[in-house]
Amino acid sequence: MSELSNDLILFNELVEVLLNEEENHPVAKRIDSDVLYETIDLSLHKDALVDDVFKKVLKEVLITTPKTATNLFFNQLFGGRQSKAVLGDLLAVLLNNSMYTYKVAGPQVGIEQEIIRQSCNMIGYGSQSNGTFPTGGSMSNYMALIMARDVKDPDCRQNGMSKSLVVYTSKESHYSNAKNASFAGIGKANIRYIEADEKGRMIPAKLEAQINLDIENGKIPTFVNATAGTTVLGAFDPIDAIATITEKHNIWLHVDGAYCGSVIFSEAKRHLLKGMERSDSFSYNAHKMIGTPLTCSLILVKDKKHLHDSFSNDADYLYQTDGDDFNLGKTSFQCGRRNDALKFWTLWKSIGTNGIEKIVDQQFYLADIARTYVANHPDYTLYSSEDSISICFNYKDIDPKTLCTLLYEHQITVVGFGDFNEDTFIRLVTINATNTEEDILNFFKVLESFVEKNQQVLEVVC
Repeated sequence: MSELSNDLILFNELVEVLLNEEENHPVAKRIDSDVLYETIDLSLHKDALVDDVFKKVLKEVLITTPKTATNLFFNQLFGGRQSKAVLGDLLAVLLNNSMYTYKVAGPQVGIEQEIIRQSCNMIGYGSQSNGTFPTGGSMSNYMALIMARDVKDPDCRQNGMSKSLVVYTSKESHYSNAKNASFAGIGKANIRYIEADEKGRMIPAKLEAQINLDIENGKIPTFVNATAGTTVLGAFDPIDAIATITEKHNIWLHVDGAYCGSVIFSEAKRHLLKGMERSDSFSYNAHKMIGTPLTCSLILVKDKKHLHDSFSNDADYLYQTDGDDFNLGKTSFQCGRRNDALKFWTLWKSIGTNGIEKIVDQQFYLADIARTYVANHPDYTLYSSEDSISICFNYKDIDPKTLCTLLYEHQITVVGFGDFNEDTFIRLVTINATNTEEDILNFFKVLESFVEKNQQVLEVVC
């Protein structure tokens, strides 16, 4: 039996250990960071490890790693596990193709392009559209910004920045926008953070007023980032109204749908993206609402020439066969790039577009369950609104940071907190579509039971 065959047997054994742990201990035992290296032997040595010792260490690592697929994990903007997507990711690891040329990726190129083509169709982009799979939502936003920069300052790729460019985004947008402006040479000082309304949505009138002011001051409005699912409240910026402004002033409009752009699959919720076909670029993360393993991000552009103009470089040693449409490295930020498309394709192929729609709609259903519970319970204060899968609330006026930290440290449940305006609150995300109504109600039961048992501790700490 080959070494790989033996390791796959070990892998299956470890999978059983993990699944059993998730069932019986949905929140991993926490190890304080200051005693991590004393608790688990993570050290590396010159000599090989005995197989049984190696297996023991692997089990310890699995058991103590935070479990993101269980019914008590609500902390991040991802969670759960779609088995057909896991299958695709495992196959991608075994195949180990890099996605820069057709010569080394073969039909995997067709798989990636089919996903992109179908996604562009759902957005409403035309026949000149295309896209690629970046490393994540932050990189998607960065690539969009680079394309917008190059449209306004075409010589900058060769000679460096020569114009005073300005970018616009909501105060509630993702923090990557600040990093990206720095990386792109535009500068953080040239970001304009536009005020949001009481639901966390960018206010178009404020955007246009700021654009007009910058034009008066000799600046060049270059890029507007609209968010489809803000990080805290899960709000959707009014894309249609924003597009009217960007078209008027000839500004690149990007829709950052990393969190909730997957509502393109939902007939019931795609109205939240009204006007998306008017954007110049659109991104979404299948590892969030759709539940593929990390990472699985797409950046889509209405006109594929911008991808080529901003990211292509000739390399005779690499691009030796086939045309540009099959050599994906010419429209990617990276050269070597893992196959993130196959796991999405195996899920989509197996359950169909209708199946993905059910995954997306399930999260809104679960959000409604949670929101209704909070709204009808006198001990809770609700901060978020409809059409969001982020349910923001506080319980009995207990400090949310303290409560979330204690829930985590006592291995009760994993949930985070957030801020909006002057309020800080617990943020429950229902992005795990494998959860049920009972799982959501159980979360509140677990939280309330913990508070009741630890009332004195909470009073002291708060």
